[in-house]
Amino acid sequence: MAKEMYDVVIVGGGVAGYGAAVYAARFRLKTLIIAKEVGGLIALTHVVENYPGYSSLSGLELANKLKEHAEYFEVNTVEDEVTGIKKNKDHFSLKSSSGKEYGSKTVFLATGTKRRELNVPGEKEFYGKGVSYCATCDAAFFRDKIIGIVGGSDSAAKEALLLSEYGKHVYIIYRGENIRAEPINLESLRKKKNITIINKTNVVEIKGEKKLTQVIFDKPYNGSKEFKLDGLFIEIGHLPQNELAKQLGVKLNEGGEILIDSNSRTNVPGVYAMGDVTQTPWKQAITAVAEGVIAAFSAYEDISKGKVSYHTEA
Repeated sequence: MAKEMYDVVIVGGGVAGYGAAVYAARFRLKTLIIAKEVGGLIALTHVVENYPGYSSLSGLELANKLKEHAEYFEVNTVEDEVTGIKKNKDHFSLKSSSGKEYGSKTVFLATGTKRRELNVPGEKEFYGKGVSYCATCDAAFFRDKIIGIVGGSDSAAKEALLLSEYGKHVYIIYRGENIRAEPINLESLRKKKNITIINKTNVVEIKGEKKLTQVIFDKPYNGSKEFKLDGLFIEIGHLPQNELAKQLGVKLNEGGEILIDSNSRTNVPGVYAMGDVTQTPWKQAITAVAEGVIAAFSAYEDISKGKVSYHTEA
């Protein structure tokens, strides 16, 4: 038996997890957050301008505000990594990398995603030596440099805009024809004189000596497949962190995302999911928080009505 029992243990310290925590605590459910990294991926976002109530703030500021709100309701956060979850006779048991064990009536999976890699020669060798996955973290190291960014999503557009504040010139390298950015960000891109879009092109190799010096394209650009760069940022999407869901027998879609219903319930009683790890198509902070809030209500309802069931211990 775990040393201490909770009504709700939330795995993940992003906005989805903290949104769930605020409401779970207000329902008087004994709640704990276990997070390997507090803040989640949004903490790496330079500017957030689409979260209602805030005209403009950094992703880290938004994450901290939600964390402070949860702490106001006496929700504690343990900075640790959950490595295993199983159902026991009358509760879930969660084990962490530090060797600690936690017990809970319900489990919330707010595990988010991890960045997708390009998987080309030189990527691993030059990581931290010109290759980066986070403009917010590393843009300042490329002041007055020539920078490339791979990707065509809205996230790639926002990263390019940030990089343009530091770099001499920024090249967006996209395999498709048109960047898929929100209209306001696409308009900002077009206004920037030091941003150029190279479309229908892939980076197939990253080269250099001690640091990255050039990339190789799959087709010529301005007469050559070789293209000189001082830095390359990779923003090509994310992969759901679903390892714990698999352990519990939670159903996933073909992309590995957790399947939830409109009440944030999974197919496993007592297990709820929210945020970017789920199959919901609109991956935004506000929708992740909403899913967390809904999960808290569902858990409160299920615990109150005795709808949470457990497997028998072997």
